[in-house]
Amino acid sequence: MALAGLLQQDAILPALRVQTKKQLLQELSAKAAKITGLPEREIFDVILQRERLGSTGVGNGIAIPHGKLPGIEQIVGIFARLESPVDFEALDDQPVDLAFLLLAPEGAGADHLKALSRIARVLRDSEMVARLRGTDSATAIYAFLSDDQTSNAA
Repeated sequence: MALAGLLQQDAILPALRVQTKKQLLQELSAKAAKITGLPEREIFDVILQRERLGSTGVGNGIAIPHGKLPGIEQIVGIFARLESPVDFEALDDQPVDLAFLLLAPEGAGADHLKALSRIARVLRDSEMVARLRGTDSATAIYAFLSDDQTSNAA
């Protein structure tokens, strides 16, 4: 599963200014609401519930908040590059500056897990992470993430 299938160009927040984890999740929810047409509050509540189970800050300044929603028809991704890192209660205690929100239909099961795995694999690539951190161009970020299958053969 390529990231290009999860991400639209308008789903990139290339230089997001937030101060806290909660603000980051609110901004991701707002962007997801615009793309999916679902209520922002509903999206926020689902990802906040997931965070309460344990932080989705996976380490190395990266977070992959995610959740399943009724009413969403396909898996949707939102990517944010933060201007300044925020505390995310990550597994390695490092602040987060890259976040990839993943929303899936309630019945997505294996597809949801495959998408999470793909995102994690791409964001483990140190060259990819350096490129993402090195630009605040939404077009460039989209190109890097959309072309992930060429630099990271699955």
